Amino acid sequence: MKPRILVVEDEPAIADTIVYALATDGFEPHWCATGADALAAARQHPAALAVLDVGLPDMNGFELFKRLQQFDASLPVIFLTARSSEIDRVVGLELGADDYVGKPFSPRELVARVRTVLRRSQRAAPVPVASAPAAFAVDDEKKSIRFRGRTLDLSRTEYRLLKVLIERPGRVYSRDELMQRAWDDPASAFDRTVDAHIKALRAKLRDVDENADPISTHRGMGYSLREDLP
Repeated sequence: MKPRILVVEDEPAIADTIVYALATDGFEPHWCATGADALAAARQHPAALAVLDVGLPDMNGFELFKRLQQFDASLPVIFLTARSSEIDRVVGLELGADDYVGKPFSPRELVARVRTVLRRSQRAAPVPVASAPAAFAVDDEKKSIRFRGRTLDLSRTEYRLLKVLIERPGRVYSRDELMQRAWDDPASAFDRTVDAHIKALRAKLRDVDENADPISTHRGMGYSLREDLP
């Protein structure tokens, strides 16, 4: 069965090039020109990976990415954009994207990156959760985590990051260790990226319990999940 690739690009000429390159290399591409069409297509036929243009007519690619993750948190994503500034690249990667390709690009290179991301995703086998604190419940099949009975709205990277901490309460993880365990491409992440995700996780946990502070910061060392969490 051919891997289905969702291609979201509003310029037909560019989309045709991507679709042709993917189909020639053994994939089953499905092209959508708008974010709304992409959301409908993803609901009807789950994709193995999505290639998202950042500049779409009805919503930007970053917003589309977040909405796609609401019903498929494990969907690998490659951003495709004419923007070349570092801030756009950082935003995409901090959201949890797997790769970032700037226009103009080589169709052959894009296909190679698609294959690389798919291989990384397949290698990222789930690690059984041995002793999650009672406050948390991890459903690895659904890629979801509940905190005090309420399902958290997590990005794919946030899910992986929190799951790593839950698996070993009290264990202090350095930023580099967290990048190695929670990111598909650790080389693309930065220390501040880990800090930004931890900050976002803390905010989501406080939305459930305003007094909760399950994640401990160890200055100069990293982060851990509290062992004494009630």
